Amino acid sequence: MWVGIFCELTEFALLFAVFFVARAHNPEAFSAGPSRLSLLAGTGYTLMLLTSGWCVARALHAMRKGERSRCMRWLVAAFVFGLGYPAIKVFELQRNFAHGLDGSSGVFIVSYYYLTFTHLVHVFWGLLGMLWVMARTGLGAYTPEEHSGLEAFACYWHVTDMLWLMIFPLFYLLG
Repeated sequence: MWVGIFCELTEFALLFAVFFVARAHNPEAFSAGPSRLSLLAGTGYTLMLLTSGWCVARALHAMRKGERSRCMRWLVAAFVFGLGYPAIKVFELQRNFAHGLDGSSGVFIVSYYYLTFTHLVHVFWGLLGMLWVMARTGLGAYTPEEHSGLEAFACYWHVTDMLWLMIFPLFYLLG
């Protein structure tokens, strides 16, 4: 899992480097860019992912205490909140396209789509991983003494949250 997390961080470090180079060469586009996006959508993503991450932390805490059914309930809640990210993305894309914000809308929007779609892919991988740990939890594979798979998943999910916490201000707040 740590190799995967390192690869994820490396991928995003490169994307952030491209973002900052593009921003340095196009300050006007990046200054005006956030006003073109939906702050409501960005805030919604943030709330969904942070709440989902909190639920994963609660699930891990429950497993450490030997409360498998409580762990499963927290994982289900985490999954539901995690699904909020792609659900909001659908509505935001409809809004963006209705406002003419597509791949021909300039360097800010292209940067935005590259970073947020890459993040969306990582969220989908996380949701699949969550289904896996939910199945393993339901089958009794984790115990208070041995739940390293659940811990590894939690690390991945929190890194995905952390990356969003860097993406959100860059695109939605900082003009």
